[in-house]
Amino acid sequence: MAYAPFDLTGKVALVTGGNRGIGYGMAEALAASNAHVAIWGRKDAANKEAADKLSKLGVGDVKTWSVDVADEKAVVDAMNDTVSAFGRIDTCIANAGVGFGAKSFAEMDTDTWRKNMAVNLDGAFWTLREVVKHITERAKNGDPGGSVVGVASLAAIEGAGKNQAYAATKGGLISMLKAIAVETARYGIRANAILPGWIATDMTEAAQGNDAFETKVIPRVPARRWGEPKDFGGVAVYLASDASSYHSGDTFVVDGGYSIF
Repeated sequence: MAYAPFDLTGKVALVTGGNRGIGYGMAEALAASNAHVAIWGRKDAANKEAADKLSKLGVGDVKTWSVDVADEKAVVDAMNDTVSAFGRIDTCIANAGVGFGAKSFAEMDTDTWRKNMAVNLDGAFWTLREVVKHITERAKNGDPGGSVVGVASLAAIEGAGKNQAYAATKGGLISMLKAIAVETARYGIRANAILPGWIATDMTEAAQGNDAFETKVIPRVPARRWGEPKDFGGVAVYLASDASSYHSGDTFVVDGGYSIF
């Protein structure tokens, strides 16, 4: 029999912030691998555009919800709606995020701190808590197993000057996932983090095409290019598949070799 762990037929994957950027790159690969895909995003038009494209890729259904993950009630309600619509969630990727910095750490105000925390850490906490609750209940009823993933950042493990608030949220996310991995393994849940490097998305738009950045930073990437959202498709499918059934508590660095050079 052929080894075919990456066919996700019958599995349900939820991607927050999945209508663009890295989230869309992961959702695209999941859909192409035949998973049912749920997209949470704040903008209805972007959700619809993503769903129209994803629906053409595999045999799974694609549904979207307008959700601001910084709103606890919105997260709880959307999780219940998603489970009701698909019957289950097998994989949840907490990808929705923002990146607000300051001219310097000394000049960083509390509002900047709070805006990063609300989406990147509070939103991820509520999302992961609710999906773990769902999978745990399934497990207690004889249907164990699931994968939860958080999209962190190299900023969590390297010095990110002027971005201490953002970095703190991503470091916290990694710690949260490691704790989830330890506590919920008995229910067949595995928890892992993905750490992107310099990826061409809306969040890095200001740096793209900037002469100083393009000549001083990107040449330090051994791959000699910006990362692209599609570069995250493989790790997303792996973590959603049975091939990763014994892989938990890890951090996947996807940065073209930047952090080791």
